[in-house]
Amino acid sequence: MLLDTIVSALVDRSLLLLDDDGPLRNRLARALASRGFEVKTAAGVEEAMAITRTQPPAFAVLDLRLEDGSGLTLVEELHLARPDARVVMLTGYGNIASAVAAVKAGAIDYLSKPADADDVVKALLAQSDHLPDPPANPMSADRVRWEHIQRVFELCGHNVSETARRLNMHRRTLQRILAKRAPR
Repeated sequence: MLLDTIVSALVDRSLLLLDDDGPLRNRLARALASRGFEVKTAAGVEEAMAITRTQPPAFAVLDLRLEDGSGLTLVEELHLARPDARVVMLTGYGNIASAVAAVKAGAIDYLSKPADADDVVKALLAQSDHLPDPPANPMSADRVRWEHIQRVFELCGHNVSETARRLNMHRRTLQRILAKRAPR
């Protein structure tokens, strides 16, 4: 059964890429197309739903949080239209609760942004009984922390005081972190 699903997925290389970050979506779409996928992109949930209803893809790479909703709703819709679809969730908000929700909804993997195209392809094509290889170049703990701070800062409208309150840190400490360059 699983082998049949993988074989049919290898024949049908249609892929839906849903992300509201335009540059990331375009870059990842080109990278996946160069790896043999037939990529259709969507910037919002409604646009992706329309694609799913007319031509359900064999693969999907979906952002978790979007301006007009959640990629989780699309996972359920996609599995109704095509039960053998393989879905990978991408998110800048990596936490255990959202990862569990994504897997319960039917996603096969959950990757944090920025995700490398090779990691996405490995996740899409991985067999369910085989654990994926660890990433070749994982982000350092300092870089993950910096990315999280930047994301919260952006969500708070670049308000340093509000960001410091939400991150439970002193405002001056946050200002020093924001003034520095991103760690490697």
